[in-house]
Amino acid sequence: MNRILDERTAGLRFGRYLLGHMQASQATILQRSMPDRRDEMAEDGPLWQRHALRMRHSWALQGRLDQQPPTGDWRTWLIMGGRGSGKTRAGAEWVHALASAGQRSELRIALVAETLGDAREVMIDGVSGICRIARRQRPDFEPSRRRLIWPNGAMAQVFSSEDPESLRGPQFHFAWCDELAKWKYADDTFDMLQFGLRLGDDPRQLVTTTPRPVPILKRLIAEEGTRLVKISTRDNAANLAPAFVKGLEARYGGSRLGRQELDGELIDDRPDALWKRADLDALRIRFTGALRRIVVAVDPPSGSGSNSVCGIVVAGVEQTGRAVVLADCSAEGLSPAGWAQEVVKAYRRFSADRVVAEVNQGGEMVAAMLRSIDQTLPLTEVRATRGKFTRAEPVAALYEQGRVAHAGRFSALEDQMCDFGPDGLSGGRSPDRLDALVWALTALMLEGSSEPRVRGL
Repeated sequence: MNRILDERTAGLRFGRYLLGHMQASQATILQRSMPDRRDEMAEDGPLWQRHALRMRHSWALQGRLDQQPPTGDWRTWLIMGGRGSGKTRAGAEWVHALASAGQRSELRIALVAETLGDAREVMIDGVSGICRIARRQRPDFEPSRRRLIWPNGAMAQVFSSEDPESLRGPQFHFAWCDELAKWKYADDTFDMLQFGLRLGDDPRQLVTTTPRPVPILKRLIAEEGTRLVKISTRDNAANLAPAFVKGLEARYGGSRLGRQELDGELIDDRPDALWKRADLDALRIRFTGALRRIVVAVDPPSGSGSNSVCGIVVAGVEQTGRAVVLADCSAEGLSPAGWAQEVVKAYRRFSADRVVAEVNQGGEMVAAMLRSIDQTLPLTEVRATRGKFTRAEPVAALYEQGRVAHAGRFSALEDQMCDFGPDGLSGGRSPDRLDALVWALTALMLEGSSEPRVRGL
C-alpha cells in the first residue's frame, strides 16, 4: 500500500513539474516525440508514469481556458475563431468527452458541417478531428452509415447543410455545428437541428465558426442562451508553424480580412461596397426554374502557387429572364493545367453552353490550356478595357433591380462582393471570384445573346 501511495505522490509531483516548468511549445515537442509508445507506457509502465501520461494528455489541463466548456446554464456554446485558433480541437474534445464518459449506449450526438466531405475531413479525420484526438474509447467511423460508434455504445451521426431535410426525424442530446457561417442552407439546416435537439434533461450544442456577418450568426449571438467565446490565431501560436503566423500577420494584420480570419472578429459590411449581405440574403433561392442559357466564366490567376486562385463561376438565365448564380467552382493553388481541368469539369457538370475566359493575364495560353483538356470547348475570350469597379457597377445594378438570384450560399464569393469598393478589396487582394461573377453575368445579361435550348437542373 505504501508503495502505491508513493507512486501516486511521485506521479502528482511529476505532473506538477510538467505543468509548472514546461512551455506549451516544449510540451508539444515532448508529446510528438513518443506517439507510438503512449499506449504501451500507459499499460505497462509504473503507476506514477501512467498518472503523468494521463495528466499530460488530459484536455482539461492541456487545452486553453477558452477551449473549455463554459460554466453555468447555456444552450449554445459559440466559438468564433480565426484560422488555426484551435476551435476544431475544442469541438472534437467536447464531443469525445461527452461520448466516452461511462456507459452511454443511449447517447446521440449530431455532427453538422457545410458538406459531408467537410464533416469527414475536418470534424472526424482531420488533424484535430475526433478520431485523431481520441485516446481511450476511440470510436469507429462507419462512412456508409455516416456515423461514429464509441465502444460504450454512444453514437454521433453526420449531417450536411446541403440537405436540411436529413435532420427531420432524428433526435439528439448534443450537437456540434462546424463553420455555421459557411453553411449553404444555414437557416433551414439550423432550424431542423433545433427541432431534433430534444433528448435528455439539458440538450446543448457547440457552434465553431470563422465569423462572417451573416444573419443566422448575428441572431445566435443575440440569443439569451448563447455563451460567446472569441479566439484568435495568435492564441494558438504555440501549436502553429512560426512562419505561418508571421506571414499571415505581415500580409493581413490590421486589414478587414485579417480581423475576421485571424482575430475572429465579426466585421460588418464595408460601407462603400457595391453589395450588402442583407440584400444577397433576400435574393437567395433553393430551386431554379428552367434555364435557357448557362455559362462558365473564368478569371485566370496571374501566376501559380498555393496563394493563387482561379475564379470560376457558373450562372444561367431562367425563362423569366432572371439570372441565377449556380456555383462558385473557383480553384486555389493549382497549376494552369489544374485549373483548366476544373473549368472543363464545371462546363460538363452543368451542361453549359459556353465558357467565357478573361485573357488579359494569360493571353493565348488561357485558350491553349482549356482546349488541351477539351478541343471542342465553346470558348469566348474577353479582354478587360475598363477598371474592375467600373465593370462591376452594371452587374451590381442588376442585383439592385432583383434580376439576379443566388442558388445557395457562396461564402467566399459573397465575402469578396461585400468587401469590394472603389479601391478594390481590403488588403490589396485580387477579386478573382468576383471578376468571374462579373464576366458571367455580363455575358448573360448585358451583352445580348441567342437562346440555344431550354433545360432544367
